[in-house]
Amino acid sequence: MDLSYILNELGEDRELYFQAVAPPIMQTSNFACKTVEDMRKMLRNESEAYFYTRGNNPTVTMLEKKMAALEGAEHGIAFGSGIAAVSAAVLSQVNAGDHVVCVKKPYSWTNALMQRFLPRFGVEVTMVDGTDPDNYRNAIKPNTRLLYLESPNSFTFELTDIAAITALARENNCSTIIDNSFATPLYQNPIQLGVDLVVHSCTKYIGGHSDAMGGVICGKREVINQIFEREYMTLGAVLSPHDAWLLLRGLRTLPVRMERIAATTRQVVAWLEQQPQVERILYPFLPSHPQHELALRQMRSNTGQFSIALKTDDLHKVDRFCDSLQHFLMAASWGGHESLIYPAAASYNSGNYKSSLNFNLVRFYIGLEDADYLIKDIEQALAKL
Repeated sequence: MDLSYILNELGEDRELYFQAVAPPIMQTSNFACKTVEDMRKMLRNESEAYFYTRGNNPTVTMLEKKMAALEGAEHGIAFGSGIAAVSAAVLSQVNAGDHVVCVKKPYSWTNALMQRFLPRFGVEVTMVDGTDPDNYRNAIKPNTRLLYLESPNSFTFELTDIAAITALARENNCSTIIDNSFATPLYQNPIQLGVDLVVHSCTKYIGGHSDAMGGVICGKREVINQIFEREYMTLGAVLSPHDAWLLLRGLRTLPVRMERIAATTRQVVAWLEQQPQVERILYPFLPSHPQHELALRQMRSNTGQFSIALKTDDLHKVDRFCDSLQHFLMAASWGGHESLIYPAAASYNSGNYKSSLNFNLVRFYIGLEDADYLIKDIEQALAKL
């Protein structure tokens, strides 16, 4: 299916809303039925009907169709946040007594789900270094039901060989879920590599403007319908029509934004490679990166995130560098128009250990600003180390 068709036409029945170019926001909680028999039909098939916006809404459906098509999936279902999508996807695949193998150092709230939430309900979780598929293989038990991936991961950007893990899952009758937020469906399509369910935080690149939150699960229609009938309808972490509309707006410009972000990131990283104050750069698209070949094999392009390790063992100097940046906002998340940093040092206090990440690590996200503008800002901040 052509990318331009997906982004600009798929699911957009303009004849139903006065040929408006921008789709309407169906800001309603209820949809009326003309007869009792109509209501019976809707209740029997609520996964396909517009009955109550906690289930389906036309504006949200439009987003779901586009995201599923971008991922090459049969169907999609949207949630109010990325972690809501992750949680529903995981819960849909496990029961008490089951075992999950999850990549180490995933997104922080995914980590909380795995380490703190699932064990409360009798689900065992083993965290493994995902850079070696044998670590997954060695962790599998007779009761393993799910292999969870995040590639690249959220801060140190290790990759997992997706095809190798999905082959392993098939051998052991396990399902697979991957968080594909980093790469976007433009640059990585895990379903083509055998993954069962792909999740996204649409808050990131899909929205692209740091003004809307959302998440999505993409996969086979049968599995998505089961999630709709159980986790989605029961837990109620639904996406609002207005946020769906904002995410649809973001999708329109996703290709051009990603091209600009990728190109600027390559320029900034190339400059940082030459700076003596930088100890190392965590970025899979550097030729020197140990997983560079895998990145080229699985992904079509780089995106805007990388981390640097500053060459210092002084926490205060890390603080000074971060505080000196004038054109990078210090904030969580990423994927918007603005460039950001997230310092691991924020988890430390006067040298007290509070994180599995070294305090000299700083995660960068490159937005839509000019490369020279950002490089000059980093240069003046490095000078203060």
